[in-house]
Amino acid sequence: MMMTNIAFIGTGVMGQGMIKNFLKAGHTVHLYTRTKERALPLVELGATWYDTAQAAAEQGDIIFTVVGYPKDVEEVYFGDHGIFKAAQQGKIVVDMTTSQPALAKKIADAAQAFGMEALDAPVSGGDIGAQNGTLSIMVGGSKQAFEKVTPLFEVIGQNIVLQGEAGAGQHTKMCNQIAIATNMIGVCEALAYGKKAGLDMERVLQSIATGAAGSWSLSNLAPRMLQGDKEPGFYIRHMIKDMGIALDEASRMELKLPGLAMAKAMYDELSAKGYDQNGTQALIDYYEM
Repeated sequence: MMMTNIAFIGTGVMGQGMIKNFLKAGHTVHLYTRTKERALPLVELGATWYDTAQAAAEQGDIIFTVVGYPKDVEEVYFGDHGIFKAAQQGKIVVDMTTSQPALAKKIADAAQAFGMEALDAPVSGGDIGAQNGTLSIMVGGSKQAFEKVTPLFEVIGQNIVLQGEAGAGQHTKMCNQIAIATNMIGVCEALAYGKKAGLDMERVLQSIATGAAGSWSLSNLAPRMLQGDKEPGFYIRHMIKDMGIALDEASRMELKLPGLAMAKAMYDELSAKGYDQNGTQALIDYYEM
């Protein structure tokens, strides 16, 4: 693989793991995050920090973004010191934030106007997938841009699929989040039931995790629930954001999603009790309040 100049905007739970894997693979990483202190461990590993998204983007041939909310995506791309202030023909932007399909299309249109290419490429796999380079990557955009970026996707992910045109990656991620949201309710209710029945829940998981009830959440998050580990692989506040996007999109399509609406209401209640910074597995506390 040819070594690449990468600009990376965002060093949260997901960004940290991705950047480390790019550095291990020998790529040069120019990064920006609003809080420099969060970037220092990556600087120690060889990344270079810049004080604006524009400054980092000027150094990168391929520019990755993983930030929190659609408003943050808007800011890093279209703001006064945003990525498009460093627009240069031939650069490729890749937004891996879970965001709005319409915003992905807006970014793609702007990139095209500057002679650039754009992909929306949200991921699934949580902090573990980011650390291990085993993320599932759902991509929207042109086949040409996809093929150019695929060698880099392969550094951070394993299941990499071009879903369609701009916005298709974000729509696919909504499908992913809908499946997770309702599955998490089932995982929590299974644990709550087993505890009330007086079962050894470690043994219960040993039996059910590999059967028809098996899921990523059951295998990876249920053990955290049993240990009382609420550290975020994925924040509750971000899950609420994603569910809100999915419900808005469903409303536009005149599609009812009662399971998702119920899951969001449950997470909203946890949020009101101060759980925003916890991982999504903290939903188990809903059953123990």
